[in-house]
Amino acid sequence: MDATANARRLRRDQTLAEKRFWKLVRNRRLGGFRFLRQVPIDRYLADFVCEAGKLIVELDGPTHEEREDYDARRTEDLELFGYVVLRFPNDRVLADPCGVGEDILAVLRSDRVKPLTLPPPSAAGPSLSQRERVIIPLPPPRPPRTP
Repeated sequence: MDATANARRLRRDQTLAEKRFWKLVRNRRLGGFRFLRQVPIDRYLADFVCEAGKLIVELDGPTHEEREDYDARRTEDLELFGYVVLRFPNDRVLADPCGVGEDILAVLRSDRVKPLTLPPPSAAGPSLSQRERVIIPLPPPRPPRTP
């Protein structure tokens, strides 16, 4: 099954926590930020993505209990694409959706994601060495859609 078909299936067969969270964020309800569900990124399907804030929200249910190493590796991989990954247990989403929303808004409104700008070279000041420069990897281009 290809990634798009799998994403469609996951959107159709949401868990209760995913339904509750989607109700909270759909149609720009959370601070005006646009979220998408089950977005293919590299070899993964991210539960919820806010492209404007470069944020991924993962909801972890019982299937994640014995997969901490896999989830940590997956988070590291997704962060290489410039995203911040937040994880919430399903129980918290169901018990306190407003608190989860507030936590997400705090991250989205923080200054943690800024465009990379390097100061202009100056004869008076030292230039940045190669080790001090920050390189942000760009995700590979998506293949064109075929009808």
